[in-house]
Amino acid sequence: MRQYNEGSGIKVLDRAVAIVAAVASGDKSLAELSDAAELPRATAHRIATALEVHHVLARNERGEWSLGPALPSYTGGPSPRLLAAAAPVLRSLVEATGESAQLYQLTGTTRTCIAAEEPESGLHNVVPVGSHLTLTAGSAARVFAAYAPVDAPFKDAELKQVRDDGFAESVAEREVGLASVSTPVFQPDGALVAVLSISGPAERLKPSPADKWGKELLAARKQLEGEL
Repeated sequence: MRQYNEGSGIKVLDRAVAIVAAVASGDKSLAELSDAAELPRATAHRIATALEVHHVLARNERGEWSLGPALPSYTGGPSPRLLAAAAPVLRSLVEATGESAQLYQLTGTTRTCIAAEEPESGLHNVVPVGSHLTLTAGSAARVFAAYAPVDAPFKDAELKQVRDDGFAESVAEREVGLASVSTPVFQPDGALVAVLSISGPAERLKPSPADKWGKELLAARKQLEGEL
């Protein structure tokens, strides 16, 4: 078995790297993590718990350790696990609503579309994967501003309403003729990992995108969080 916990001379760092490397190959129970990192269970648990505080690791509903949301934010890329979980959710949203669906992650002073699904035909909104959009307008921007420390022009009362409702909506705010409704997606540890959105022509979604598709959006969020 590869020795991860030797090398730099800084024992706690080497052990932390051993634990992250072990989890990177697949979710691990404490016993599996201890064996893979070649550490006593108490040591593995203590370090893994500390890494969880910084969202480098997370735990699923079975109590197994997995990679947390912090690592993708450091590397600039989305989690493969998040993308895999989101794909069927986005497809189901499009089938249910006939509108476009997107998943965004916070990337510094912008939000980046990391996954998207569009209807096969008809007038719809297209957000290419990899697009960097503003944090100053749009329903997804409002959600990020409500749950993350970003510089945005929204009023405190608006952001409190987003947190109370669990979603935000906008009509012709970021772009004329476009409307959307968005909701936060959380990791099991409560960390904001992404924002899920439905968007389409304002003529179809106004006066309230949330009244039209909010129920479907919140159900999709619940499904995605369950997969995470």
